Amino acid sequence: MEDEVIRKRLLIDGDGAGDDRRINLLVKSFIKWCNAGSQEEGYSQYQRMLSTLSQCEFSMGKTLLVYDMNLREMENYEKIYKDIENSIAGAHEKIAECKKQILQAKRIRKNRQEYDALAKVIQHHPDRHETLKELDALGKELQHLSHIKENVEDKLELRRKQFHVLLSTIHELQQTLENDEKLSEVEEAQEAGMETETKQ
Repeated sequence: MEDEVIRKRLLIDGDGAGDDRRINLLVKSFIKWCNAGSQEEGYSQYQRMLSTLSQCEFSMGKTLLVYDMNLREMENYEKIYKDIENSIAGAHEKIAECKKQILQAKRIRKNRQEYDALAKVIQHHPDRHETLKELDALGKELQHLSHIKENVEDKLELRRKQFHVLLSTIHELQQTLENDEKLSEVEEAQEAGMETETKQ
């Protein structure tokens, strides 16, 4: 109940300029005017009611003016808000466009750097005619080296065969020497046996 009373008093009091007090004063003046005992007292209460009504009308006019001003301010704020939103949207579009331009500029710069690097590499290499001459010379040198390689391989194969024959000859000679040595041992053994028989 207290909250409801406070809410009603706030609604009646308006912007806090004492409207509630003026209304109460007007009601009291009206009651006194109705209960006035003399004409002078009634006239005095009547003047007080008129004064209070003037104050209420002035306060109401002031409130209406403030209300109209607030409406105009709200319209102005809405317009400013829309302008700000449009400005923000335009700024976002400009930022996006600037980002695209920056990316494109970075790509162009990167391509130029790569082109410059390739140009420097190309400048360090000889021209086509010189390159063909060098390739021809290298081809002849390669052919000459191939012939040398074939000759060396042929000589190496010949030496390998000769070495194989030499090893075979050495092996046969070794076998012959071993056989001769064994034969000598047999002959010496036979001679020794014969000498023994003679002494007996």
